Amino acid sequence: MQASLADIFLSNRKSLIWSVMRIVRDAQIAEDLAQETYIRARKAIENGPIEHVEAFLHQTARNLALNHKRRDTMRGRIEREDLSEDQVANIASASPSQESQLIHRERLNAVHAAIAKLPQRAQTVWLLSRIEKWPYPRIAEHLGVSPNTVFNDLKLAHACCVEALARIDRG
Repeated sequence: MQASLADIFLSNRKSLIWSVMRIVRDAQIAEDLAQETYIRARKAIENGPIEHVEAFLHQTARNLALNHKRRDTMRGRIEREDLSEDQVANIASASPSQESQLIHRERLNAVHAAIAKLPQRAQTVWLLSRIEKWPYPRIAEHLGVSPNTVFNDLKLAHACCVEALARIDRG
């Protein structure tokens, strides 16, 4: 017979509270987050069975505690700056917006496409120089060409990347 979520939660409640308490350092908040853990687990079970309920409870409690600590830290920084609640509500997130992520991905794809169109040696030179951070003489020796050839191949790769990005910027 499988134990119910309530039974599993109650048998793990003290350890959940203690693990949360180590992070948030407040008994009342730890209790509240343990209860929130139960609520989230209940909602998760409604979406489908949870294979390892105890592990799920502990990970959820830990995540809630870390999120609380992060919000509390941010709130403390903001309060020190004497901002009103309206001003706090209008503070932009530090993470990039979906739009900027999409633009970044589009630009990165354009650079990848530009590099893929280069001759093989120029691709290799670009990879060794820009990704592997090899110096020109080492690349030249590795490929059996002169450092000037390495420079010219990088110049070609750079020009192709700049042109690809300029096409995106023009729309």
